Amino acid sequence: MTRPRKLAAGNWKMNGTAKAALAEVAALSAAHPDPKVDLLICPPATLIAQMNWAKKTHPLALGGQDCHAKTHGAHTGDIAAAMLADAGATYVILGHSERRADHHETDADVRAKAIAAEAAGLISVICIGETLTEREAGTTLTVVGTQLDRSVPDIATPENCVIAYEPVWAIGTGKVPTTAQIAEVHGFIRERLTARFGAAAEGFRILYGGSVKGTNAAEIFAVDDVDGALVGGASLTTADFSPIITALENA
Repeated sequence: MTRPRKLAAGNWKMNGTAKAALAEVAALSAAHPDPKVDLLICPPATLIAQMNWAKKTHPLALGGQDCHAKTHGAHTGDIAAAMLADAGATYVILGHSERRADHHETDADVRAKAIAAEAAGLISVICIGETLTEREAGTTLTVVGTQLDRSVPDIATPENCVIAYEPVWAIGTGKVPTTAQIAEVHGFIRERLTARFGAAAEGFRILYGGSVKGTNAAEIFAVDDVDGALVGGASLTTADFSPIITALENA
């Protein structure tokens, strides 16, 4: 099976207002008018519709940062997958460690949301990863394997699901696993997907996330089974995100 196009995804988290966001859309489009990889920005939900309009014909995809497992109802403050799609999103991040920690989301919650996302036509970016305590205890692969098995639904395909490995201890800390550690986990994820989905597993994109910057991106992207990155703080400005995109294009 031919490997899919690589993916550079930016998670803006709770950052951004309309004026600055529209300026970044213009800057990113100008810096990468014909990208050789897929580009994705996941801004706050308040910005999706405006950014979708601003990007016009540029192949920049937009995504949500979470969705509810239900299609509608009395869920104050939540947003349904179909609402994200209606605003112009084609992706949604699910199971990010900050959601798992701050909102006590379980693997079962993430799985239900992924099913809802697929029904709405969204591509799920399902996040998995170990804490520092789990890494130091030597249980990384057990934790990652369990999260992968329980968070990814049976309906997952390379077309509707992306896996993002984000060691929790590396997110926003400046700490980055060694390339050997990244290779071990990404290879394990690919093997686990193959055991479950067969030959189709080669088509799943596996992203790395956790303190990815322009200065370390090329080294990370040279690792086998790293098909792109889910980038946090370094995706907020084109000045920081563009070198990461370029490194992925050259990988």
